[in-house]
Amino acid sequence: MPRVDPYRNFRFLVEIDGIVQAGFADCSGFGSSVEVVEYREGGEASTVRKLPGKISYPDITLKWGITDSRELYDWHKTAIDGNVQRKNGSIILLDDAGQEKIRWNFFSAWPSKYAAPELNAKGNDVAIDVLTLSCERMERA
Repeated sequence: MPRVDPYRNFRFLVEIDGIVQAGFADCSGFGSSVEVVEYREGGEASTVRKLPGKISYPDITLKWGITDSRELYDWHKTAIDGNVQRKNGSIILLDDAGQEKIRWNFFSAWPSKYAAPELNAKGNDVAIDVLTLSCERMERA
């Protein structure tokens, strides 16, 4: 059987309904967790049962080099103005040939936080915008 190497973490795409943002430098924070609820039954003082509790999905953080594109900022601005627009999207991992290998779909996301780039007259780094998306559900497709 031939050896199968793991996929690299730098070849990915982010798709969000109706938004055509070119590329992202970083995408992190996506996943899920199930809260553990500890329950001790009356007759068993030393044994604690662990039951599943609420399911939660962490916020997704997107980072990209700032350009003239305002799509993501404008989406966040609508939330600031009291008109939260929820969108679905996908995070897509690509192989070395650029083919889609793994997809995580997120649902009912909205931009809960925006951070403008840090500026430094002595530096030469790319100016990075940061957007935090809060979603209600995520699943690996």
